[in-house]
Amino acid sequence: MEERGQWNSRLTFILAAIGSAVGLGNAWRFPGLAAKHGGGTFLVVYLAAMLVMGIPLLMMEISISRKFRKGAIESMRGIKKCWEPVGWAATSNAFVIVCYYSVVFAWVILMFVNSWQFAGMTEKSDEAANLFFKLTETTGKIEGFGIPWIVLLCLVIAWGLIFVCIRNGANSVSKVVKFTVFAPVVLLLIMAIKGCTMPGADAGLAKLFIPDPTAFSDPTLWVDAIGQVFYSLSIMMAIMFAYGSYLGDDANVAGDAVIIAFSDMAISVLSGVVMFATMGGTGMLDNITASGIGTAFVVYPQAIVNLTGIGWLNALFGAVFYLMLITLAIDSAFSIVEGVSAAISDKFHIKPKKVTIAICVIAGIISLLFVTQAGLAWLDIVDNWANNFNLIIVGVLECVAIGWTFNLRKVLAEVNKNTKRFHAPYWWFSLSVRIISPVLLTGLFVWNVVTLFVQNGGTYNPDYPIWAQIAAGWAVTVLVFASGFIAKIIINQKKKKGFVEDEVVWKD
Repeated sequence: MEERGQWNSRLTFILAAIGSAVGLGNAWRFPGLAAKHGGGTFLVVYLAAMLVMGIPLLMMEISISRKFRKGAIESMRGIKKCWEPVGWAATSNAFVIVCYYSVVFAWVILMFVNSWQFAGMTEKSDEAANLFFKLTETTGKIEGFGIPWIVLLCLVIAWGLIFVCIRNGANSVSKVVKFTVFAPVVLLLIMAIKGCTMPGADAGLAKLFIPDPTAFSDPTLWVDAIGQVFYSLSIMMAIMFAYGSYLGDDANVAGDAVIIAFSDMAISVLSGVVMFATMGGTGMLDNITASGIGTAFVVYPQAIVNLTGIGWLNALFGAVFYLMLITLAIDSAFSIVEGVSAAISDKFHIKPKKVTIAICVIAGIISLLFVTQAGLAWLDIVDNWANNFNLIIVGVLECVAIGWTFNLRKVLAEVNKNTKRFHAPYWWFSLSVRIISPVLLTGLFVWNVVTLFVQNGGTYNPDYPIWAQIAAGWAVTVLVFASGFIAKIIINQKKKKGFVEDEVVWKD
């Protein structure tokens, strides 16, 4: 541990992990899915999925990386050398994700900076809904490659903030998360109080918390709930491997994982209260959508300008809303970079700061594609394949590798190593890692494939040309899963020049 960063306290690790898990999806996708699936019904299924899949997989990644003191690539190599490509796939896919997530972060900054414009849009819903499209000049299609200067500036600011937060790995992250994790909670509470005091808020809260029994028969409910748990906890993205590798031997993985998972869920529910109460109070309860971009940049601006009859007050709440999204986005953004940086640094014995700078520069250049006028369409395509295909396949492979080709009792012993009260039982952990999680994730993958090829005729969106979907979708997927084999060729060449790989062994 002397050679790598370490969390300065248990609280710091928990806050960092919560900050990574809690992101923009909590603020906009969770409420949208709850609205889609009968409110309380979705909450019940989401909780069940968290217990049988989310928490065990979170424990699994943290404990393994804590044992090996390595990032995703070397940790998977430590399980068995043949599984190293899975670590590379997780790391490569995380790199892909941060390239466009940084742009969403930039858009949130853009809306925060321009929230003053809501002051002159009182009750002008159409004008508010078009503000985002006006500022970004997006076409929504694979057309137009101009970049508005103000969007470019916000992107530079976004990458600057990301780098500042992780420039010294765990040491700098430890300082940042004490603010960035609590700030969105405070801002969410302010907005929740405002929303709950509005006439009509009770109808919104009833829709959120009262289950609709008929919704349980809808298979898409189960698909969406499982997907939300999987995407929300930052697992299978190299992040928790990196964060776990900075833990000391005295860490309580079992207890910490439970705290992280339920904190993530609590903030999701609080975000739901904000969204449902505000939409109910503005008479827009039926406008909530599962589309994150649509909710944050189209629907919510409409609600903002209808909050009160006082323009400056609406603008103030608009600023609070987008500041909250900024504080949510920044933790997730820098944690992805840290996951990639730690994995590459461990593999090639390069100083973490050098790797971090290289990642920020390369990913920053690639992210320029997503701030062009066609950027939203490109982002939509890449996001669909990165999450609905790549991430799920990585999840299945990790479960197979750790659950079926390694001694799972050793992993569980590491999970329960310093636990005093809550001990994860073997039957629950084993059942989840070996059977439930891979089966559910395989089912989710099959569902996405059937949806793409059977229901949609092989095209994700008919508005996008097939060549663009192949280039930004399937080609990226091939590169993600080929990355480990490409890296192996590079490593073999480096070995001829004296490079020596670390021996990663599970020492009992």
